[in-house]
Amino acid sequence: MLKKSNRFLKLLKPFKNIYFLILIVFIVWMVVFDANSWLIHNDLNEDIEDLNSKIEFYNGEIEKDQKEINTLNSTDGIEKYAREHYKMKKENEVVYIIEDTDSLKVKTNE
Repeated sequence: MLKKSNRFLKLLKPFKNIYFLILIVFIVWMVVFDANSWLIHNDLNEDIEDLNSKIEFYNGEIEKDQKEINTLNSTDGIEKYAREHYKMKKENEVVYIIEDTDSLKVKTNE
């Protein structure tokens, strides 16, 4: 029985030192409770990573849109865009639209 109590007293010995207790309280305060705590910094770093990935995505979209704007600056580019997206045609021109049987099945299912 004395051996167990001696072990317990040896484990409690550092906690009797006031400097050690102040150090523990300080570490807990800085990690959890402070305005600049580790937990808040961790959340902010995750937000920064999300924002950086959004920046990369939108920069890619800007480049893609810039290429499309450059192709639309010419009359040939506008005509091509109108034919592909709006199914427009020139006067006295016949346009045949051929649909795949797979696409017809998808349309009937919707």
